[in-house]
Amino acid sequence: MEFYILILVIIVVAELSYVAVQQKNHQPPKQLKNNLRPIFVDTSVLIDGRILAVARSGFITDTLVIPRSVIGELQFLADNGDHDKRTRARYGLDLVRELQALDSVKTEILQDGSRAVDGVDNQLLSLAKQYSGVICTIDYNLNKVANVEGLTVLNVNDLAMSLRMAYLPGERMMLEITQKGNEQHQGVGHLPDGTMVVVEQAGSMVSKQVEIEFIRSLQTAAGKMMFAKLTSTKNIKGGDSTKPTEGKFDKPRTNKPTGTKYSKQPSRPQAQPKPEEPVVKAVEPVAATVPATQAATQPRNGRNNSRRRNGNDHEDNLIKLVNNQ
Repeated sequence: MEFYILILVIIVVAELSYVAVQQKNHQPPKQLKNNLRPIFVDTSVLIDGRILAVARSGFITDTLVIPRSVIGELQFLADNGDHDKRTRARYGLDLVRELQALDSVKTEILQDGSRAVDGVDNQLLSLAKQYSGVICTIDYNLNKVANVEGLTVLNVNDLAMSLRMAYLPGERMMLEITQKGNEQHQGVGHLPDGTMVVVEQAGSMVSKQVEIEFIRSLQTAAGKMMFAKLTSTKNIKGGDSTKPTEGKFDKPRTNKPTGTKYSKQPSRPQAQPKPEEPVVKAVEPVAATVPATQAATQPRNGRNNSRRRNGNDHEDNLIKLVNNQ
């Protein structure tokens, strides 16, 4: 009898578990809106303005909550501050409207009163504790107080520092040239984070550690790239090609100051007549041709002179004959 009762209990339990599983599968999926944490925006972030670029990029998936007390502080600065503060406060008010117009992030205004009695910073801390949210600020003191009270802080300055280039133009470092670049005189290396560095005049230094100086950086949609130049050829760690390169530069420098070439200079004036001999020989035929022409013309001149003399003698003889008659 007990055996049958045990079988019935097992059957009932199996049916109940099957029904529970079927009901669980037919339940509608839970919405994730309840899991979103609010991000309470501080006045300093709105005046800074970089939160707009971060929101446009789509990295903020939670809801941006701007307390009415923060907007009231911006209004107070826009009305009563100096010219610089008025300009920045008005820019912060315009930024609130631009955040509300974005489709990539949800922005809400929390009506907590236009003026915070204990100050805007204390109001943000209390709101973050009440709604289990986080604080977005660039205020150094507010950041420290929130960390002390165990609240999460989103600091735009920390985000900018983490996204900045590891090396700025003018800084130097040792880099290994891994391959040649697009140009023959270019070498390519990589930073520890994978950033490609194009080094000028380093095409022949592949597989060597060289000291470089960064010139400029280029940020594209595909990533970032940096350009650098060699500081000097002395700080090269490769082992094999450093000595031959020194020999190439040292030989001309050591040979120029020596007097081997200058000691041979006195013998050069003695060897100068040798190249001049062909010039003299080349002139001799010209000089020889001149007497030949003169020799050719001299008989003609002699004949003419003899003819003139004979003519004159003939005339003299005729005159003499006339006088005698």
